[in-house]
Amino acid sequence: MANSLTSQIIERVEERLKVLRLTERAASMRVDGKPDLIRNWRTKNVMPRLDSLVRLADALHTTPDWLAFGTGAVESLWVPKISWVNAGAFGVSDAVVHLDDVERIEVSGLPEGDWFALEVQGDSMDRISPPESIILVNRADKRLVNNACYVIQDGEGGATYKRYRQNPIRFEPVSTNPNHDSLFPDRDNTPTIFGRVGRSYIDM
Repeated sequence: MANSLTSQIIERVEERLKVLRLTERAASMRVDGKPDLIRNWRTKNVMPRLDSLVRLADALHTTPDWLAFGTGAVESLWVPKISWVNAGAFGVSDAVVHLDDVERIEVSGLPEGDWFALEVQGDSMDRISPPESIILVNRADKRLVNNACYVIQDGEGGATYKRYRQNPIRFEPVSTNPNHDSLFPDRDNTPTIFGRVGRSYIDM
């Protein structure tokens, strides 16, 4: 029985590896820093430990239930909520020392990337993200695209959330409040791109 269940788990692991274009070795390294975890399941025909399955599910952007039993959502990602973003003006974000200690939010349907969740404060983006919205930011995507939204940093611990526009180049608010100004980068005032916002939502 264990052999059959292990084989089914490995089949689902291989399915996710193919989708994510990830090698078995790389996935194993993400679980416990060792390259042979999945190979050992196959060659030794032993049931995977629950804690290993949970960590592997996270690495494969799926749920432990699906990986172990084939039930529930196939794609899932636990995104760390690392800090807040002041959407009205540059603000100092909360310091994060260990990602293991922060709250995580389960999401699905995101493309591959380096995703973080942040809570919006202020109303300078309220036409897209009202205050207390959660935005999902991909730090692996910093390419500027006209009309896309970004979290940008000032190099001194400040961060804000704005839409990028061209002609002229600017980071602008999308707000019902007319008092917010656009940021026009120049030689003395060029923000750093933290990442592109891929999703915004708010719980009702």
